[in-house]
Amino acid sequence: MSKRQIPVVVLAGFLGSGKTTLLNQLLRFSGGNRIGVVVNDFGAIEIDAMSVAGQVGSTVSLGNGCLCCAVDGSELDAYLEKLTRPSVGLDVIVIEASGLAEPQELVRMLLGSDNPNIVYGGLVEVVDAAEFDTTRERHPEIARHLALADLVVLNKTDRVEPDELRQLRAAVGAFADGAAVVPSTYGRIDPELLFDGKPKGERFGQLSFDDLHDRDGGDEGAHLHAAYDSLSFTSDVALHPRRLLDFLDERPQGLYRIKGFVDFGAYDPRNRYTLHAVGRFLRFRPEPWPAGAERLTQLVLIGSGVDGDGLHRALSHCRDDEPQDAGLEEVMWGVLRYVDEREPEPAVE
Repeated sequence: MSKRQIPVVVLAGFLGSGKTTLLNQLLRFSGGNRIGVVVNDFGAIEIDAMSVAGQVGSTVSLGNGCLCCAVDGSELDAYLEKLTRPSVGLDVIVIEASGLAEPQELVRMLLGSDNPNIVYGGLVEVVDAAEFDTTRERHPEIARHLALADLVVLNKTDRVEPDELRQLRAAVGAFADGAAVVPSTYGRIDPELLFDGKPKGERFGQLSFDDLHDRDGGDEGAHLHAAYDSLSFTSDVALHPRRLLDFLDERPQGLYRIKGFVDFGAYDPRNRYTLHAVGRFLRFRPEPWPAGAERLTQLVLIGSGVDGDGLHRALSHCRDDEPQDAGLEEVMWGVLRYVDEREPEPAVE
């Protein structure tokens, strides 16, 4: 079976947007996940355990299984190598982009990394809803940041009137070129948006909010969950590779993440394919079917403002009800373009 890769999420946002507050919320409600945090401005993370605040090259245990590293930009790749060692046991790594590094440079570094243990987890841009116009005046480069973002967190929405918020979401969405725009207050977002939770029970790919509800009180868990849309798709009929790629190439506005397993049936009977898509990034990973496993396609799609019924119909259209016997290898070429060259070649018959 393929070795699991650790998603690396880039968290960006200008001073005052609530980026650090969001990061602290993720650490506070990690859902049992071990999170590695890499920051330039170590003192900005408001965790009591960080008594070495401001010391570049420091690593601090946060007491809940999470780690935080303060690094110089030039040392980032070396720290990622250390954090992704199996002995560390992290589930996700979040890089907080500071004024020392442009977000696109971090994204470029991750996409070009030779580290086989990481996978790009997306660029998350945090925007202050109440100060968006002022931020654009002071930092016109925010337009470029939003255009690269895979997910936009529109924070401090409690300071904006409903009509203004609707207009603001539309304006930010236009800059973000179809990326999902999720409203937030006090940096509270569902961790499932950024990384896979550790589910309770048998629900495929879904994160339970029981712990969050119990620890924070009230209906905050329901409020967080309502900020985005999640669709589960299961098919016992294999999918046609070209039809699925057509669907992925035309992903609708607001669809942020797709994750799960794909069965391509006769086109590769030995392997199932792990599908990982975040924003514009797409990757397949072939791995042998586990012994006795039911041959199913199981996908979870996450976004904001998406048409769930429309997505389900589009995915249903990807089913291969009448598989062909000829040209199996050629049909898989499109999928193989998105298989990491470091992965072993799948067994196409």
